[in-house]
Amino acid sequence: MAALSGALRAKLQLWQQAGLFHSGVRLLAANKDLLVKLRKKTGYSFMNCKKALEKFSNDLKQAETWLHQQAQKEGWNKASKLQGRKTAEGLVGLLQEGNTAVMVEVNCETDFVARNVKFQQLVQQVALGALRQCQRDDQSLSSFMKGFMGSEELLQMKTEESLLKDQVAVAIGKLGENMALKRAAWVMAPSDIFIGSYVHGALPVALPSLANMSFGKYGALVICQADRNFKGNLSELGRRMGQHVVGMSPLSLGSIEDESSGDMETRMLSQPYLLEPSVTVGQYIQPRGIHVLDFVRFECGEETEAAEAS
Repeated sequence: MAALSGALRAKLQLWQQAGLFHSGVRLLAANKDLLVKLRKKTGYSFMNCKKALEKFSNDLKQAETWLHQQAQKEGWNKASKLQGRKTAEGLVGLLQEGNTAVMVEVNCETDFVARNVKFQQLVQQVALGALRQCQRDDQSLSSFMKGFMGSEELLQMKTEESLLKDQVAVAIGKLGENMALKRAAWVMAPSDIFIGSYVHGALPVALPSLANMSFGKYGALVICQADRNFKGNLSELGRRMGQHVVGMSPLSLGSIEDESSGDMETRMLSQPYLLEPSVTVGQYIQPRGIHVLDFVRFECGEETEAAEAS
């Protein structure tokens, strides 16, 4: 009997061990699912996600919060270490919503990082923040309005997620390069004024969530108004004016009556038109029933005057 009881006890132990083993497999599978979910949602490494889940006993929400806090902390640490390193690369981002358009410049150290989707998402967040900021005052416009935002103003701007300065810290922590929010320009216009836009060196959109953005190394916004005689495609003509602004780098608008000084001319309306150099921009648009009222041009990495960036 004693021998039989011993055998039964041994079997029971085996069954219990087998039961524990299967429970362990189920628990491991659950952990793996959470790990994949957390990794996909946050973009952080598997090792960091695993550490977060273990730290908070598989509580997904607490693990995610902790990861963001750590990334921000590490980002600020990296930012202080990388401070002073040149950020001559980056992207110009352009976002248009109705008759409001914004153009932003965000810088990094290398073109490799500029092409990273996480960097492009940061540029999108800056553009969205700038757009919401200038749309905050709901007002009836009789003419267009134009403004600029500098680095400090952008860093303090709040998006749906957090302050932009915190998002920059997270991006630095993830990508390991110094970054800078350099500037933004915005234009708001009434319905009878059109904002043309153009981005040169445009990058393909990496994610559907970035489809509302245009990214490149150069960008232009051109404010146009059509008269009653205009017949044509405003969007296409606005794009062509943007191409001219990017390619010919005018410094001021000038007037149609101004006499052109040729290839060295810096007034837009007096410059030889980029796509048809035998006429000036003014001579090209006048018979088409279009008036150019103003423009903004960004070139990634260019030196800017303090007045424009503030």
